[in-house]
Amino acid sequence: MATIIEAIQLAAAGAVKELFQIEMAPADFPIQETRREFTGDFTIVVFPLTKHRIGNPQEIGEKLGQKLVADHPDIVAYNVIKGFLNLSLSADSWRKFLSDVAENPAHFRNTHGKDKTVVVEYCSPNTNKPLHLGHLRNIILGYSLTQVLSANGYKVIPVCLFNDRGTNISKSMFAWLKAGKNDTPETLGVKGDKLVGDYYVNFARMLSQETAPLLEAGVPKHEAEKQASSMLAVHEMTVKWEEGDPEIRALWAKMNGWVYTAFKDTFQRLGVHFDRFYYESEVYQRGKETVEEGLAKGIFYTTGDGSVEIDLTADGLDKKTLLRSNGTTLYITQDLAIAADKFTEFGMDKSIYVVGNEQDYHFKVLFEVLKKLGKPYAEGLFHLSYGMVDLPSGKMKSREGTTVEADDLMDEMVEKAAEETLKNPEKTSGMDEAELSHLYNVLGIGALKYYLVKVDPKKRMLFDPNESIDLKGNTGPFVQYSYTRTQAVKRQPDAAKLGVFSPENTPEEEMLDSERTILRMMARYPEVLREAGESYNPALIANFAYDLAKEYNRFYHEAKILRKDFPRTSAFRFALSASVGDLLKEAMRILGIEMPERM
Repeated sequence: MATIIEAIQLAAAGAVKELFQIEMAPADFPIQETRREFTGDFTIVVFPLTKHRIGNPQEIGEKLGQKLVADHPDIVAYNVIKGFLNLSLSADSWRKFLSDVAENPAHFRNTHGKDKTVVVEYCSPNTNKPLHLGHLRNIILGYSLTQVLSANGYKVIPVCLFNDRGTNISKSMFAWLKAGKNDTPETLGVKGDKLVGDYYVNFARMLSQETAPLLEAGVPKHEAEKQASSMLAVHEMTVKWEEGDPEIRALWAKMNGWVYTAFKDTFQRLGVHFDRFYYESEVYQRGKETVEEGLAKGIFYTTGDGSVEIDLTADGLDKKTLLRSNGTTLYITQDLAIAADKFTEFGMDKSIYVVGNEQDYHFKVLFEVLKKLGKPYAEGLFHLSYGMVDLPSGKMKSREGTTVEADDLMDEMVEKAAEETLKNPEKTSGMDEAELSHLYNVLGIGALKYYLVKVDPKKRMLFDPNESIDLKGNTGPFVQYSYTRTQAVKRQPDAAKLGVFSPENTPEEEMLDSERTILRMMARYPEVLREAGESYNPALIANFAYDLAKEYNRFYHEAKILRKDFPRTSAFRFALSASVGDLLKEAMRILGIEMPERM
């Protein structure tokens, strides 16, 4: 079913062909909502047509407007303002649109991605510490992107890469052995990622104490750390792991197991899932096969010390080492292997990496290397580079133990939601403890997710927990509260007496400006969804939901929805209110946010 905007684009293309004998695709007519200070529902920008030398913008707009009004009964009026053709649709067409939306929820989905597969890699944590606030933005952005793409018709494969080996993992292992306490998550009553992360921080403190005398003697920090006995022991442990030492491997498997169990709990709490997990420990060596391929093709070369490099200076990049002189691999080596695995397993058309912008250069190099190798999937690779998250107190630092852990932050948000809800206890009267607990969780986690996803991914952001939970402004709770109003309307006794809304039954009252505005916004949603999918920007969905919630509240306050004396108006407004609720719920579902029925 064509959307209203698609129908206007099709009509405009037909009119231009008939009037000016110019072939144009419907998509060449961008449609936007008419600005509030002008009369109209949707606007066509006429300026691009002037390049065909068929008149000035005013003349072209007048001819096109007259043609559209004459040929299409749904378009009842037009006006041209400085090259912008504003079109007004009939009230009948809007009522028909509302009826279609109410009967067919698929109107809120697209099919642009039909028969195409997209792999989305996100989260990708190290197994030496808990998930933190930065991971939360990654997870929430990555998950919502999978839902945006799915709603656009793509087959989406969400995957996660665990960086589960290497020096940082060995640091936690060494510190745990050094303490000699045999601590476990069960004996301490803590999550496994928290326990392992504490030992990672302990190692940093141990190293600092060891290097202090060297630093005082004037030894540079990086040299002092190399000389420290604890760091030498960590390197020895890493080498033993690579050699397959059974004791080291057993300890590694045990401590990583603690972390995986903890991560699973956090993922479940956030409502995210993955179709496939990759592990660095399983693929890092296989990247060497790609290195051998590059050497055989003459794309890579061996340096004097035995390492393998590629020279990308002609492509605006630098020389990049792909294999160290001692034969050990780097992050890029494993990424070469995983890129191949994804294509082998899923045959994807697109592969998206949701990774912070500190890795921009890494992905430029990775993609260029794969292009040089002639990989069939190289052109479909994309790095969704997002900005870091700051707190009012400043930047987080993992090794100093100053990170805000994901679980702690979620707990804090749920507590704040409870505090805010209890300020108006009458609104939740009748709810039992289980229902209240669920509500606090829905509001707290929803506030966190919405605040992190509403900002354009490319921008660095400041997360303010207090602001995120506010019922006023661009927040998750505001959108959730607006939704509960639509559900409260459904529960009103008079609602059960309404007949089914029929577009042929003209309401007793003329359509309000807020009603027409809501309908225009709903008609535009498929375009917002398409744009969010094409630009990989779920923030567009969040901000659409906020704008729709604002407009619904204006309608809610200025219109009496259920009126005994005007049954046809009541049926129309009830259907409009219910459809807004459906769309708000769908938009927030895409963001991974549950909607409460009461709050």
